[in-house]
Amino acid sequence: MQRALRVIRWLPASDWLARYTRADAAGDGLAAIIVTILLVPQGLAYALLAGMPPETGLYASMLPLIVYGLFGTSSSLSVGPAALTSLITASAAGALAHGDPQLFIQAAIGMGLLSGAVLIIMAVLRLGWLTNLLSHPVIIGFVSGCAILIASSQLKHLLGIPASGNNIVQLGRSLSAHLNQSHWLTVAISAIAIASLLIPKQLNGAFKRSRLPAWLAAFMGKSGPILAVLVTTVLAFSFDLDQQGLAIVGAIPSGLPHLSTPQMDWNHWKAVATPALLLALIGFVESISLAQALAARRRERISPNRELMGLGLANLASGLSGSFAVTGSFSRTTVSFEAGARTPMTSLLTGMGIALVALFFTGLFYALPLATLAAIIVVGIIPLIELGEIRQLWRYSRPDSIAMVVTLFGVLLINVQSGLLIGVGLSVVLFLWRTSQPHVAEVGLVPGTQHFRNIDRHDAIISDQILSIRVDESLYFGNARPLEDLLYDHAMGRPGVAHVVLMCSAINHLDASAVQSLESLNARLDAAGVQLHLSEVKGPVMDRLTKTHLLSTLSGQVFLSQYQAIEALGGATKTPDAV
Repeated sequence: MQRALRVIRWLPASDWLARYTRADAAGDGLAAIIVTILLVPQGLAYALLAGMPPETGLYASMLPLIVYGLFGTSSSLSVGPAALTSLITASAAGALAHGDPQLFIQAAIGMGLLSGAVLIIMAVLRLGWLTNLLSHPVIIGFVSGCAILIASSQLKHLLGIPASGNNIVQLGRSLSAHLNQSHWLTVAISAIAIASLLIPKQLNGAFKRSRLPAWLAAFMGKSGPILAVLVTTVLAFSFDLDQQGLAIVGAIPSGLPHLSTPQMDWNHWKAVATPALLLALIGFVESISLAQALAARRRERISPNRELMGLGLANLASGLSGSFAVTGSFSRTTVSFEAGARTPMTSLLTGMGIALVALFFTGLFYALPLATLAAIIVVGIIPLIELGEIRQLWRYSRPDSIAMVVTLFGVLLINVQSGLLIGVGLSVVLFLWRTSQPHVAEVGLVPGTQHFRNIDRHDAIISDQILSIRVDESLYFGNARPLEDLLYDHAMGRPGVAHVVLMCSAINHLDASAVQSLESLNARLDAAGVQLHLSEVKGPVMDRLTKTHLLSTLSGQVFLSQYQAIEALGGATKTPDAV
């Protein structure tokens, strides 16, 4: 007993369990009931998207949620199957399996397991910064491309025709080849399902403006999947539509999952390693951004490192349960928040609720049409195509837009993993290109102040003997040598210059190559009879410089401010009227 208590105290859940109240229990219980009702159809739908058996969508919603509730820190985040992770799973497992259904399932489970291991390692080593490699433009392009690909991949279920493909070209060819075989009954059920999904969405504003409690209004606005499942399942069951060619879910095995590990050889494990890394990064970015946004609304604190651990253990649990990767869901998390979820107990209770469904109620979904699940996926994914963000980004920055467009088309024309990797690689290249060409400005004194500004933008005073240069970038191997030549040529182009003052207010870091270039610049200027000075050097940068030979060999001085440098060197410090 004592040992059990020590373990409980070690768990992150002990922080909120120690002060758990009846009010917390009421809010968490209500939120769990609502999220459970939403999660059942979504879990089945995302299993379909991932290419997995329907029961795995339920397995991904049991133990992973319980584990996250114990180790996560967000009070509202609803972890479980989600669109992007399901698509990555389907794409990567399909590329490895080559039509072998058993290998496909094992690969999908293995990716979930490995992505959990990656997240746990990131948590232990505090490598959450790796997600910064996914720039905003790359994420926009990736998510939008995935949304288009997901919607396209579900057309076969909406139309009742066979189709396959890992990219938009393959899917388009396959769909067009079988379009004339569209099943009218499936199309009709799809239309009913889509209408059932859209009606609550259209009434969402009215629900919010009504006198309904906030949790009920949020639930009503998100109740489309429940309505679609209810209406179409009743129709399919009542009229035996499966006997008329309508594809249905069929028998879902009841019971809880058996814990096991995937049966794959070493080569297969190596093949799923890269997709697992992408799943980990994408899943964490999706979850942490959502958790932090909601935490800010309640003035709560989210620990990114604990979230890494919580999400990692949840994915580990999903893989051991025989299911695929999980992450935070925007729609379910929003409903959970509005329904009054107050602690991670909501996640624990939701996992238990799904377990009850898997034990006793799977028979209710026998007649559920696959077209309905496809409609749930399509209607839920379309808003992820962020046309407004794409237009705004195009107006703001063409280089960033290029990274976005290349990522988007990489996802659509090649495959999901390649598109993301190309986007990340291109964004790194663009970053190096931008920083290798830093903005350099000659600055002068603004009259009546002690401020120095770009002489091309302001009427500022300069001195014939002093060249004041501000570099608006940290210096590293990519820009140090070109900058050295630029400053030297600029000084030599002004015959009367006796001093060059490098204003370092925007320099946050100097690497070894940059220090060597500054030493070289100092020697070249000194040989030409020009002194090099530094001003406004930041503390951390100065700390590093004290460990080099630059300060001892510097021909000039280091000044606290640019104004102090100009005064000490006898430059112009008067207003234009007085000059």
